[in-house]
Amino acid sequence: MNYYSTNNHQVTASLEQAVTKGLAPDGGLYLPKKLPRLPKAFLRNMSAMSLQEMAYAIASFALQGDVPADALHDIVYDAFDFDIPLVKTAPRNFVLELFHGPTMAFKDVGTRFMARLLNFYRTRHPEWSTLNVLVPTSGDTGSAVANSFWRMPGVKVYVLYPRGVVNKIQKAQFASLGNNVTAIEVNGSFDDCKSLVEEVFMDVELNQAMRLTSAMSINYARIIPQMVYYFWAYTQLVGRHVDVDKLVFFVPCSNLGNLASGLMAQAMGLPVRRFVSVENQNNIFYNYVRTGVFTPKPTQYSIAPALDAGCPNNFGRIEALLGSHENICRHVHAYSYYDNQIIETIRQTYANDGYLLDPHTAVAYRALAEDLQPGETGIVLATAHPAKLKTLMERIIDEPLILPAQLARFVSSDLHVTKMPNGFTALKRLLLDNNQ
Repeated sequence: MNYYSTNNHQVTASLEQAVTKGLAPDGGLYLPKKLPRLPKAFLRNMSAMSLQEMAYAIASFALQGDVPADALHDIVYDAFDFDIPLVKTAPRNFVLELFHGPTMAFKDVGTRFMARLLNFYRTRHPEWSTLNVLVPTSGDTGSAVANSFWRMPGVKVYVLYPRGVVNKIQKAQFASLGNNVTAIEVNGSFDDCKSLVEEVFMDVELNQAMRLTSAMSINYARIIPQMVYYFWAYTQLVGRHVDVDKLVFFVPCSNLGNLASGLMAQAMGLPVRRFVSVENQNNIFYNYVRTGVFTPKPTQYSIAPALDAGCPNNFGRIEALLGSHENICRHVHAYSYYDNQIIETIRQTYANDGYLLDPHTAVAYRALAEDLQPGETGIVLATAHPAKLKTLMERIIDEPLILPAQLARFVSSDLHVTKMPNGFTALKRLLLDNNQ
């Protein structure tokens, strides 16, 4: 199957080219020429499947034989090796807990699949030099990517993060690993880190000297597995005999990769009434839905750092999937909340429902209370474990929070950090020096 660039439909690539490069040569994002629709019989029988069985079936449909069946089976079963439970918090309210993976964030789903798919391509090409994976992060992405590729032969990972923004636990999850993972502290913002990575992929000299790929959500390999958990949530409702005729997903959004995955699941046949995109004060997509104008702006830091993105880089996919602003508004409602509203929602939900939300999930849970209509069923995507922001959460609820063993194991380790100024020249020199 061919994949086209969202900037120019005449620019196409194979799945291998799309995944190993990450970004199209014209700066666009890759999407499949045609997304296959799942048979209705499959949708009726999904509830008899395990998560891994479903993930394999959906990936097989989506990729249309681009990856050999036995290899895809191993990739999927290895990537989806943790639970994704659906928790009921009120009669028509559910939370899909996506944070039970190795780094306790939803990004484990996408990055584990991507790492294994990239490794499959790497082993098919013994002539390749080292595969260099670059990723900017405000916390969760860097830890998920680093752990997914850690100690993988023939791969080097570079995690760029803004100075003074990433908390101790999140930083430890990638900066303590060493081996093939390099943590780079940039004297700038998260958007600066993203821009530096994008400049790397546009630089001719670097691309000639190194085999480069991105682990950002711009990489289509991150999108494929994220479609799966939308189907998995639907299946769990069916298994509980909950009415799914009016299903609404509430999605915490920053770079819009999670929303793009949901829209693609819908295009493949998942019955969804609408999606609700929810941002913090970095509300670029919210403003677009209101005005029809997409205007990036400088990042504003918040208590929900994974949502701190001033230029959502999956917007091109949303536009390509749905077309006009009018059609986007038909499929997606949008909300935006500030820190004080996030804190209020965390406290109220903990007191009233006995459920502790992390700040990223709290924005979506607040939108559910405002947007869900009578007779509808709402599912909030819970994107991170509250303990990843332990100090902040303890201040909000005024209670001690136990650090899960999955997180505690990182905190006592030594950190290995390379510091650099906010400039492309410094990053280019670092990469070339490490490539020798």
